[in-house]
Amino acid sequence: MKTLFVMETYGRILLIAMPVFLLLVLFEKWYGWRKGKDTVRNMDMIASLSSGITNVTKDVLGLSVAIISYGWLVDHLAIFHVPDGWITYLIAFMALDFSGYWVHRISHEYNFFWNNHIIHHSSEEFNLACALRQSISSVVKLFTVFLIPAALFGVPENVVAIVAPLHLFAQFWYHTQHINKMGWLEKIIVTPSHHRVHHALNPEYLDKNYGQIFIFWDKLFGTYQEELKTVPPVYGITRPVKTWNPIRINFMHLWLLLQDAWRANDWKDKFRIWLMPTGWRPKDVEEKYPVYKIDDPYHFEKYNPPTSQALQWWSWFQILLCLLFISYLFGYIAQIGAPGIFVYGFFIFLMVYAYTELMDNHKNALYWELGKSLLGLSLLYVQGDWFGAATLSPVIPLLLGVYFIGSPLVVAYFIRHPKTSLTR
Repeated sequence: MKTLFVMETYGRILLIAMPVFLLLVLFEKWYGWRKGKDTVRNMDMIASLSSGITNVTKDVLGLSVAIISYGWLVDHLAIFHVPDGWITYLIAFMALDFSGYWVHRISHEYNFFWNNHIIHHSSEEFNLACALRQSISSVVKLFTVFLIPAALFGVPENVVAIVAPLHLFAQFWYHTQHINKMGWLEKIIVTPSHHRVHHALNPEYLDKNYGQIFIFWDKLFGTYQEELKTVPPVYGITRPVKTWNPIRINFMHLWLLLQDAWRANDWKDKFRIWLMPTGWRPKDVEEKYPVYKIDDPYHFEKYNPPTSQALQWWSWFQILLCLLFISYLFGYIAQIGAPGIFVYGFFIFLMVYAYTELMDNHKNALYWELGKSLLGLSLLYVQGDWFGAATLSPVIPLLLGVYFIGSPLVVAYFIRHPKTSLTR
């Protein structure tokens, strides 16, 4: 578990990063509309932003465990220690990128590890918002071992901790269709063209271009594919998720593996399914329990359940309110303290689950909304406040109480009137 100091530091970084990412996502939406090439659908964008919310909440709260810590590697493997300075940060950055290539590649090539990455490829669009679709299912970190190059040079753990979020944020910009090929830079860094290939489900493009910042890893290890003029990328995954709910997406591949392992007649299949190539299923299970798969990338219907204009506006209200909730959490982690921060985190996950279930037009959304609102009201009652927010304004607990009472009523209305002003 992370210390409160580390949580608070990372939370404050995100307080700056989140509004920037949101503004860039909205700018891309406006720019596409202005140029007559809108690559962003409202509900898909909300789903992507919601995935980002769950991911940063998990990361800030430190809800993951490393089997081997980077600090342990440095203590036991360092041959010498590079002097403090820019070279230290450069080595850390290159080591993180080398590690990122292999972790990314393993996530694509093996059944078990694909579950940790499926969320990132689940959007059937390609835009800046889909960059925010990041995993919450990677609870155990297995691949710190790929940071051995940095450990051999004795790069301090705190340097890696500083460089890691910068390395992650630097992968945001190239998730766009509005930047064409970039000349000589195509030979060095990962560009939008390279990453469009990576997110495509065309047979020519599947499992290519794993690089995160530098493209030469793919060229070195044989996984490079140029974007072809004759093959326009089609985005998504071959087994479409058919939901806007990012929490369900995070675990649906694991659920399929568990079902397949249980149903398989051959005991060998029950064990080997986990480390077989991604998509592999026992023959007897595949025949008896077929799963829809896109065979023709140019002729399939994108997930797009009919929604009313009112539901779209309500979904936007919910996610903007959710962003305010996590902004308060990240800004006041130390004051809230443990175990309050984990109760708060659970509330965030429950909120995201509830409103994305409604986006899917699922009737059980009302039960999730009731659960979220009852939790919220209980916290208000027990604390007589919302985690100390009354010190900012005594009106905040009152407004939240009104919201927790009114929100289930709004959801009930949408469920009872599903055909009101349906649009796409």
